[in-house]
Parts: sequence; C-alpha cells; structure tokens
Amino acid sequence: MKNLFKKVLLLMVLSASAVYAQVKSVTVPSHSVPKQPIIIQGPMPIEAQNLAARLENVREERTGNYIFYIGALEGYPVIVTKTSKGMENTAAATAIAIERFKPAAIINQGTSGGHDKSLNVGDIVLGKRTFNAGNFKTLTRNEKEGSNPFEWLPMDVMASEGSAGEGTDAEKVRYYEGNPMLLKAANAVKSQYKRGKVVEGTVASANFWNNEIDRINWLHEEFGSSVEEMEAASAALICEAYKVPFLTVRVLSNNKTNGGKYDPSTAKDCQDYVEKIVKEYIKMLEK
Repeated sequence: MKNLFKKVLLLMVLSASAVYAQVKSVTVPSHSVPKQPIIIQGPMPIEAQNLAARLENVREERTGNYIFYIGALEGYPVIVTKTSKGMENTAAATAIAIERFKPAAIINQGTSGGHDKSLNVGDIVLGKRTFNAGNFKTLTRNEKEGSNPFEWLPMDVMASEGSAGEGTDAEKVRYYEGNPMLLKAANAVKSQYKRGKVVEGTVASANFWNNEIDRINWLHEEFGSSVEEMEAASAALICEAYKVPFLTVRVLSNNKTNGGKYDPSTAKDCQDYVEKIVKEYIKMLEK
C-alpha cells in the first residue's frame, strides 16, 4: 500500500510539473522614475527655433501664444518653449510649462540690450541676479509739477499681500538669484563660447525699451543692471513660486552705452552656448 501511495504521489507531482512547463509567461520589468525635463525658453522665433531644431524626436504642443517643442538632447528630455515677447506672455508660458511638464529646471535665454559700457555685442551675461525694472513708485507731485523718473522708488509687489503703493514696506527692489548649480554648469563650459566673453551679472526686465542713455546709466548705477530685456524676471517670479531652479542667459545684441549696433545673429550664438550648458547640467544631474 505504501509503495502504491508513493507511485500515485510521484505521478501527481510529474503531472503538475508538466502542466507548469507548458504555461506561457511574460515578465514585465519595474519602471524607473521618469526623468524631469529641462525647459529652455526663448521669446522670439530667432531665439527658440534654432535650438528646437537640434532636439531629437520632436513633437509640438501649442496653447495660447506659446509653442512647446518637446524632444530630447542626447536622450535626456528637453523642451524648448517659444514664449512670445513680454512679461505677461513669459509668466503665463512658465506657469503652463511647470504645471504641465514638471521640469527639473528652466533656463530663460535670448537677446538683450547692454547697460554696461564694458560689455560688447556678442558678450553673454549669466543672470546671477534678475529684477523687474518696471516696478516703480513715483513720488507725490501735484498738477503742473512735472515728473522726474530719477526720483522714482523701486516697488516690490511681492513684499506683502497688502497695497504696494500705500506705506513704505514695498519700497525696495526684489532680486531673484540664479540657481547655483545652473550657474556652475554655465561657468564650466564658458570657455567654449567664442563670440565674446561670458560674465555673471544682473539682468533687468520690463516691458520697456530704453533709448535714453541717462536712464540706462541710472538703472546700471542704482540697481547694478548689466543688460535689459523683457522676460526673465517674470519667469524667475513664477519659478520661485513653484520652487523650480532657474537661470537666465542673455547675449548682448546691442549696447547703446558704447555704440554697439543691433546684430540679430547673436541669438543663434546664445542658443549654441545654452545647448552646452544644458548638456553639462544633465551630466551633473546624472552623477
């Protein structure tokens, strides 16, 4: 009886093994955490499309005034955004990008006008600081008493939830610092930029085109501005709100303080350099 039981048990085990051997299967590997994209912003087509053309496997998404070129650089997800010009467009494009794509960092880049006589057309300023050069509070003057812009006070609209004009708590300039890791990446590759020199400086942003040398000098002397443009500070404000690392990179396309004439070809040179920054930053992220 024992021998019979053993034989039956052995047959059952062999039958089960045969059935198991015949079952087809597939193994699904576990997924790693998706890489967060790096976003590069450019206001005008000449400040965005050159870099967008270098992305791999590009697809476009459009919303409002904005185009997102979604692709990769050397396999890492990168999105180039044409934000359109101005503070409002850039703020909106930045908020949409952060909500939609959850970026690891944002680089705002493009052309600018020089405020520093020592900088020439083709030089690049890395935004160690960025500020809104359109936020001012005038002094009280009665009718027929005129206006004196050199007396205007900086106005920090983020100082409180209350009125920025009443009281004195907002009478200061707010500087947004460039992210140290992005600055490190930018400085690591600056020797590869051949059109001009690369320096750290202060970027002034406003929906304002300054042609008055005295006003340009006033902004430079009072607030340390190296260049002016129309986008970076609004992107910096939104990035700060969402805690996203930010840096602006601006090439001088003209400089009225030393007679430097407008040269739109600088936009491509800036994008060439920013591509190198992004690749260096990717190396740092993947260490």
